[in-house]
Amino acid sequence: MMLIVGILSAISIPNYLRFRDKQKEKTAISDIHVIASRITSFMMENTWPPDLETLNNGQTIHPIPLIDPWGHPYQYLPLLGNPGNLAQARKDHNLHPINTDFDLYSMGPDGQSLKPLTAQKSRDDIIRANDGAFVGVASTYDP
Repeated sequence: MMLIVGILSAISIPNYLRFRDKQKEKTAISDIHVIASRITSFMMENTWPPDLETLNNGQTIHPIPLIDPWGHPYQYLPLLGNPGNLAQARKDHNLHPINTDFDLYSMGPDGQSLKPLTAQKSRDDIIRANDGAFVGVASTYDP
């Protein structure tokens, strides 16, 4: 009996952990879409929001998530009209910025990130690239 329980645990626990990780990725992707939409809406009436908290000012019903599923704050950097921020922009494998309007990403499960997506610490990040045409895991992004 104990052998059967051990075998079932050995099979089911890793599957559950993979499922939980995939759900967190999906949540971060959804959050990034929502935040990007809110940034775009904010821009129609204002200038670039200085930070993500500003987007929640006065939003009591549907505030945007500021923390990713791993407990780290979402990262935001306005680029368009902010040439001083271009040096801090996320970069693809050719070291070109992956967005022209704004960077928005989660630092992923490890909570660490570097500007180039090719850096090991950036591979698990959930990124927004190509001005929103791509939102997903950095390791799957191919410009």
